Amino acid sequence: MARGWGREEDFDADKEQADAPPVRSAPYITAEGYARLKGELDELWRVRRPEVVRALAAAAAEGDRSENAEYIYRKKELREIDRRLRYLQTRIPDLKVVERPPDDPRRVFFGAWVEIAGADGTVRSYRIVGPDEIDARKGCISVDSPLARALLKRAQGDTVSAMLPGGEAELEIRAVRYAPVAARG
Repeated sequence: MARGWGREEDFDADKEQADAPPVRSAPYITAEGYARLKGELDELWRVRRPEVVRALAAAAAEGDRSENAEYIYRKKELREIDRRLRYLQTRIPDLKVVERPPDDPRRVFFGAWVEIAGADGTVRSYRIVGPDEIDARKGCISVDSPLARALLKRAQGDTVSAMLPGGEAELEIRAVRYAPVAARG
């Protein structure tokens, strides 16, 4: 079925990519991550999308759409926003917010900050978060990652073996802590 512009297979590929759930993705998320995703959804829906629609309408009014770079760019931008909106609207209802620390705060569970030391003595700190929150610069790793799976349910002083990009590594857990839950208001 033709949709007026573009090839039908282009739209089908977009739909498959946007609607396909992440492979074996954990449904857990921290309260901060949940608030960030909800904020992104709100920003896209109430601010960004209307801006792009207005710019698209202005570009469309300029005439010949086949050679109108602004029109083509805005159509692509709108598709990307709509794809992200579809993903967020599908993903957010499935998420389970983990709002409290575990019963045994000495062990590594979801939401923990874990300080680990490698065999060479380098010390790194990671937070175990949901797949929608990963951020390597902040040290946030997915609960689904090989390192997080190796650390889960372990305690300070334990040595774990984890498969890392550079190969298998022996790591010692130096500290486990949980961030205080922010006051709700």
